[in-house]
Amino acid sequence: MPPETLDVLIVGAGLSGISAAWHLQRHCPGRRFALLESREAIGGTWDLFRYPGVRSDSDMHTLGYAFKPWTAAKAIADGPAILQYVRETAHENGIDAFIRFRHRVVRADFDTAGGLWTVDCERGEAKEPVRLACRFLLVCSGYYDYEQGHTPHFEGRETFGGRIVHPQHWPQDLDHRGRRVVVIGSGATAVTLVPAMADSAAHVTMLQRSPTYIIARPASDAMSQALRRWLPERAAYTLTRWKNVLLGMAFFAWCRARPESAKRLILHGVRRALGPGADVARDFTPHYNPWDQRLCLVPDADLFRALRAGKASVVTDHVERFTESGIRLRSGRELPADIVVTATGLQLKLLGGMAVSVDGQRVDFSQRLGYKGAMCSDLPNLAMVTGYTNASWTLKADLTCAWVCRVLNHMQRHGHARCTPRLRDPDMPRLPWIDFSSGYVQRAVDQLPKQGARVPWRLYQNYMRDIVMLKWRRVDDGVLEFS
Repeated sequence: MPPETLDVLIVGAGLSGISAAWHLQRHCPGRRFALLESREAIGGTWDLFRYPGVRSDSDMHTLGYAFKPWTAAKAIADGPAILQYVRETAHENGIDAFIRFRHRVVRADFDTAGGLWTVDCERGEAKEPVRLACRFLLVCSGYYDYEQGHTPHFEGRETFGGRIVHPQHWPQDLDHRGRRVVVIGSGATAVTLVPAMADSAAHVTMLQRSPTYIIARPASDAMSQALRRWLPERAAYTLTRWKNVLLGMAFFAWCRARPESAKRLILHGVRRALGPGADVARDFTPHYNPWDQRLCLVPDADLFRALRAGKASVVTDHVERFTESGIRLRSGRELPADIVVTATGLQLKLLGGMAVSVDGQRVDFSQRLGYKGAMCSDLPNLAMVTGYTNASWTLKADLTCAWVCRVLNHMQRHGHARCTPRLRDPDMPRLPWIDFSSGYVQRAVDQLPKQGARVPWRLYQNYMRDIVMLKWRRVDDGVLEFS
């Protein structure tokens, strides 16, 4: 039997995949599409992570969809609330009927002559082979490895008498009440876990090799609450969304232009939150400038409140080895622990790990340039949805999904079978796809596509620029070749 052929195949049923399906329904009615989800549920990241306190580090007025207002009081929302929002969006729009669960895409090959992708999947625990075909492949799987996080080698780990867990695989039977907990890490996951566990644990220690910039912000948006009393829900949501977008862009630009001033402001906030006894220079002053890595957001200063109350503490040192009863540090100090949480980061995995080829020739993405942050040079009929590193993921995801619909409609109007970004300047400088010094980026930088020195090959991480480029400029721009 020939494989089932669809117009569009969406890979992933998380935040981006549901957005893609909504835009296809709205802007490309009549197209046959399906969503393939390797797991058993909608939600992607927000269904995967189950550790205590899991939450967004972006406000929901920008992490939420442009087409569906976020109506809850908390703007910095917890994981279950975000998951409910994504599932509600899918159900309200009938998207859940198009999702095929437990379908893991392992390879995709594009036939240039036929203008079709052949997509091979593994279904269920038995890994039953399933083959589908599609005219356009839209990958919304993000760029994190869902199977495993990053855990460095720790000497003596096997001698530890307690329990070691990674936040990405949080065991449901783990009881931390009355236990001494050490959280290794200083990123978003660590600063979320520490206050969430501190109320019931005997004590929680955040052990970090180096600090991260941390900013406290109210969990609720006062302007949103005020606007909702006087305006319709959608109008209040849109105004709050734009307020947060513009403030975020302005703050990012200021941090890059005036890093020393930004550093002083951030550290002043930390000193005010912690009081005079804290060693801010040692424990909260990174060796890099603000926004060289992503900032950490703590809603309602919950981390700082746990530290001031003595329920938690921060130790800046290096792990020398695990012992039977805890962790010995390079300084000679030993941290007693019953539970160690290795919040040591995530791993990147492009396109969910699927193998991609064109006419049987394997595609090496590290040799490709990203086009408009959505496609890759000389790779036809495939788009990847990725978000911003300096703002909410969904802002870019929504723009990319809407732009793909513009491309599909252009192809239909003109009878085209293929669209391919063509790089005609072989001497264009090649820059890293993500300009971040964070460990999870640097560990995978050799596997990722590159970006060029100018549009449309340059990835500016700027929402206003992307609105102009993806929403208002011509689809047929002389770079995207139609045939």
